[in-house]
Amino acid sequence: MNVSGKTKVCGLIGDPVDHSLSPCLQNAAFRNCGLDIVYVAFRVERGKLEAAIDGVRSLGMLGLNVTMPHKVDVVQYLDELDEATKCIGSVNTILNQGGRLIGSTTDGKGALETLRYNGVEPKGKKVVILGAGGVSRSISCTLAKEAKELVILNRTLGKAEELVKDLGAMPSVTASAEAAELTDRNAQRELRDADILINATSMGMHPQEELTPVDPSLLRPGLVIFDLVYEPFETRLLAEAKKRGAKVIDGLTMLVFQGAVSFETWTGVEAPVEVMMKAAAEEVARRKGGEP
Repeated sequence: MNVSGKTKVCGLIGDPVDHSLSPCLQNAAFRNCGLDIVYVAFRVERGKLEAAIDGVRSLGMLGLNVTMPHKVDVVQYLDELDEATKCIGSVNTILNQGGRLIGSTTDGKGALETLRYNGVEPKGKKVVILGAGGVSRSISCTLAKEAKELVILNRTLGKAEELVKDLGAMPSVTASAEAAELTDRNAQRELRDADILINATSMGMHPQEELTPVDPSLLRPGLVIFDLVYEPFETRLLAEAKKRGAKVIDGLTMLVFQGAVSFETWTGVEAPVEVMMKAAAEEVARRKGGEP
């Protein structure tokens, strides 16, 4: 790739960002489509967020991805949010339209596309979602218009109840929704007849790979287990689910589809999903010191 004075810049802001796979998969997509754009990760500390967003305008950057801890705080510095994001209250993608910054989130659409890519259709299904943070809110807002039933299990019951209340105020909702505290007893009750389990918590993420958000004995054939954690690539939750004959979906696939939505937001070009998938898998293998 030849970088010149005409090259446009996209990036990622967060803290930390050195572990991110987004630069490798986005730059692979830009090259594949012949676009004169580069993607760079920028570490931005909490107190420097406003200055970073001012820099997006000043430098004429094409857009950004936003990760922790800025996904909520960044909203106050933007000029506009798309309709879906107003309900969610957090942003992970920004488009710069001539200095006007428009925020959106790719979590919900990314999750839906990941499920369908893996042959799982949520329409008419019971979905149990673990966690009630920003990612869970985005996915819940999307699946509330697809599924038959949503159950939000969260360690802090109040946050789950607030999410369910917000879902009830949304238009075009097809799913009934309820909230409960994330306990072994509640998980056992809800997973007995669930079709899809989505882990939107950080449990099982490096460096706490030994953790799992639910008792493995509750996993069974016929249940789809979708873990948004992608580091490690195979979490303990997914490994335990495989042992018990459940269908598993990993967080790396989700990351790629989220990235595809961001790519299309910035460029208006259909994302080369398979190219991005290959680039992400190769980078994971490289970091492990193995072959893709």
